[in-house]
Amino acid sequence: MSKFLQPAVRAITPYVPGEQPAQKYIKLNTNESPFPPSPLAIKYSAEAVKKANLYPPLDGGKLRPKLAEYLGLGVENVAVTNSSDEALNFIVKAFCSKDSPAAFLDITYGFYPVFCELSGVPYEEIPLNEDFTVDVSRFLGIGKNIFLANPNAPTGLSISLEDLARICDSNPDNIVVSDEAYVDFGGKSAIPILKDHPNLIVVQTFSKSRSLAGARVGFACAAPDIIRDLYTVIYSTNPYNLSRANMYAAIGALEDDGYTKANCREVARVREITQNRLRELGFVLTQSEANFIFCMHPEFSGKELYERLRAEGILVRRFDKKRIENRLRITVGTEADMDTLCKTLEKIIGRR
Repeated sequence: MSKFLQPAVRAITPYVPGEQPAQKYIKLNTNESPFPPSPLAIKYSAEAVKKANLYPPLDGGKLRPKLAEYLGLGVENVAVTNSSDEALNFIVKAFCSKDSPAAFLDITYGFYPVFCELSGVPYEEIPLNEDFTVDVSRFLGIGKNIFLANPNAPTGLSISLEDLARICDSNPDNIVVSDEAYVDFGGKSAIPILKDHPNLIVVQTFSKSRSLAGARVGFACAAPDIIRDLYTVIYSTNPYNLSRANMYAAIGALEDDGYTKANCREVARVREITQNRLRELGFVLTQSEANFIFCMHPEFSGKELYERLRAEGILVRRFDKKRIENRLRITVGTEADMDTLCKTLEKIIGRR
């Protein structure tokens, strides 16, 4: 690092994304969709590029009302962002401070502490139970801004909407974020309970279920006053935060919702088949509601399995955190990808 970097930034441990290799692998490490974008998304995006000499519309242009209609909300309840990561970062900037700290799980999405540290926000990490479920009671009445990935990453487990409502009701002077990047694969969105909880913010993405990870489109849903606050941050940072091409790709994905739903059903089907095969091989798993599997084998370290799979041309995700260092997070790919994974693991385990 340079001598010019400020101490506050120098102390930050950046988020480490999954490996993006140049060579050919079966890539099951970054929770991308195994399916290409919707044909409509591709068509609309290609048309929009023809006007790339012009700045894109503000506020998400036609995407914002289209998305609000799709979600059954008013336009005033929706903010469109350049990825759900941007939405989360702006939420931290808008609602958290040294006097208004944050809280989230000790095993969860790795960007929460990074965003807090970058903005000088103190935070508390609340431990998951031994079985990776959430002890909801530890969030009740804590008087902090709460960030909950639901389903959680990397565990794939969810909390109920009833429990989420209890957390909101017991912290009326703080925001509660339901980060729903993986909700379309088996979870339940909190959007239906927004109207009853003025401190609730629901964040989602087009990256996973809608096959647009490379387009970077996300959104936040909340009460109108919260959305206005978020747009204050957006306009103070980058008012043209969403490119024209990506905006129209997202519109195409919404209009081709049948394509999205069919892909989600296929991912869930392949996930269940794969989980059953892994259990037969002796793996211990959580019952994931996301587009990934979280597992360990009692006879192998996570590092050994990760390295052996990589040597066989298969990338999965492993974390160095103590409680989960022997677990792997495996993205659900195509049925053929997962068949290759299972056969490779059979070979690895058979050698032992």
